[in-house]
This record gives sequence, C-alpha cells and structure tokens, in this order.
Amino acid sequence: MAHPYVKKISNVFTANKNASKAKGAKAYMLNQFEFFGIATPLRRTISKDFYKSHPIKNHAELSLIIKECFAEPEREMHYFAIELLGYHKKLWSKQTIPLIEWIITHNSWWDSVDSTNSHVIGKFFIQFTEYIKPTTSKWNRSSNIWLQRMSILFQLMYKDKTDTELLTKYIEHCQLEEEFFIRKAIGWALRTYAYTDTKWVKGFIKTHPQLSNLSKREALKHQ
Repeated sequence: MAHPYVKKISNVFTANKNASKAKGAKAYMLNQFEFFGIATPLRRTISKDFYKSHPIKNHAELSLIIKECFAEPEREMHYFAIELLGYHKKLWSKQTIPLIEWIITHNSWWDSVDSTNSHVIGKFFIQFTEYIKPTTSKWNRSSNIWLQRMSILFQLMYKDKTDTELLTKYIEHCQLEEEFFIRKAIGWALRTYAYTDTKWVKGFIKTHPQLSNLSKREALKHQ
C-alpha cells in the first residue's frame, strides 16, 4: 500500500491531467514513461504548495516517499520526487548520497538524471565538499552511464569554482566512450565552463585530440 503522502499527490496530479499533453509527452520520451500531461509550470506550482503543506521531518521518511514515487508509472511523479529531495536541503547528510545514486540509476533517462543534478547534486556538493572526490570518482569509474554522466556534469553551475583538475581527470577517463550521453556530457561541461574561461577550454580541446567530434562540436558551439 502506497504511503499516504504519495497517494495524496498522485490524486492531485490525476485531477490536473491532460490526455492530449500526456500523449505528446510520452511520444517525446520515446514511449518509455506514462504521463499525466501536466505542464511544467503548473506541476511545479502544485508541487511546491504540496511540499509546504505536507512537511517531512526525517531522512528515512523522505527516502521512502521518493522511492515510492519512483514506483509510480507517471513521469511527473518521478520529477516530483527529485524536486522533493531538492526542497528538503535541511535533511541532507552523508546518507543522502546512496539516495542520490538510487535516483540516478532508477527509471534512468536524460530528463530525470539532469534534473537530479540541477535540483540536488550540484547543490549537495557545494554544501558537502568533503564528499566530492570519493563519490564522484566512484561514479566516474562506474559501468553505469548515468553515474558517469553526473561525474562530468555535477560542476555545471560552479563557474570559477570549478575544479578543472577533477574535470580533466573525469573527461580523460571517459573520452573514448562511444555512448552518446557521455560524449554529449563532455561537450556540455566544456561549453558551460567556456563562459568562465574560454582560453582554458580551447586549450583543453587542442591537447585532447581523442575527444569525439560530438564533444568538440558541443564544447565550441558558442565560441
């Protein structure tokens, strides 16, 4: 039986579903997930109001609710769970790392994984810098492409605080990967850092001829 918290938000989403939008969203995501068909602005408004009116007091309950949301077929429930974790920063601790890894490796696709980065991962490591190297190093050497992708992308918002030594190490380990989402991630990470240090990125590409054409093209897109 689902947690009351999960049943309540599912009922709210059901009351706001849109069949035609759901069909379009499902097709866009290659028919991998079901959808309620709720536009993102409305979904986020509903979610934030729900978070505020239904407080969660401990990490164990938060983890349980997130995993139950991920067991639901509709993709909006997965987005809700990711943003729920992002909302409860005060409950974050070392025990959040296994939960983050669980989210990354379940119902995995670019939308949920990248959303987890923007709402949770990048911010988590700013708050808990001591866990950056042991955690992201493990991700970088994982056989799971989504964990590898996050090791490359977690610094997207760091700008001049980016650890370029770590970024270099992680890209070099993955630069021969043929997986599209890894190659794209490398290019995205470099393109984003180029806004902070264009010279460094151009130098990096010159000294790394083994980078895929996709990675190079993405990196230099706005240069």
